[in-house]
Amino acid sequence: MNALNELKNIAEKKLAKNDSAHDFEHVMRVYRNAEKICRSEKIDSKLVLISVLLHDIVSFPKNDKRSKSSSLQSAKLAKKILNKMNFDEDEIRIIYDAIIQHSFSKNQKPKTIVGKILQDADRLDAIGAIGIARAFTTGGFTKRQIYNTKDPFCSNRDPNDKSWTLDHFFKKLFVLEKKMHTRYAKKEASNRTKILKKYISDLKHEI
Repeated sequence: MNALNELKNIAEKKLAKNDSAHDFEHVMRVYRNAEKICRSEKIDSKLVLISVLLHDIVSFPKNDKRSKSSSLQSAKLAKKILNKMNFDEDEIRIIYDAIIQHSFSKNQKPKTIVGKILQDADRLDAIGAIGIARAFTTGGFTKRQIYNTKDPFCSNRDPNDKSWTLDHFFKKLFVLEKKMHTRYAKKEASNRTKILKKYISDLKHEI
């Protein structure tokens, strides 16, 4: 557990300048999600929680062309940190792979239970009430319009979340429920997706 506290401090420092959708509080929410999943799956949480703490230690803004390399750069830095802390090579490899494979944009299915739980825990933080807050925080940070005035709900076009934040619901957030691996995450994702759908329903009445 001392290692976890040390890694929490490292992660907090690395994420200090991130926007509030991708900051240390995001990591700690994912951490709590991961703890719940580990308990549900009866999995030793050590490597999972280490992966969570280090999964975003390199996080480029979503409008930065380097954004898609964030998971790879985080994995590389995590490997250096864990080597200095004298972690076992096999443990480092599991954590390294989990971090690389967790990213939605990479569209990879993790090979290990550690990777699957990290991916589930991270994706849960993208949906539900907190997911709505994070989506619009990111939209504001990247100066996107809230929605396409001609077709706000992507009825007759493909979603483009580089231009409109609301499109992100249709391109990514509504998809996540079907991509969960663990029982706990599937159930929680279903509940959180209902919140997203209720929000969209309410928004249709307002705009």
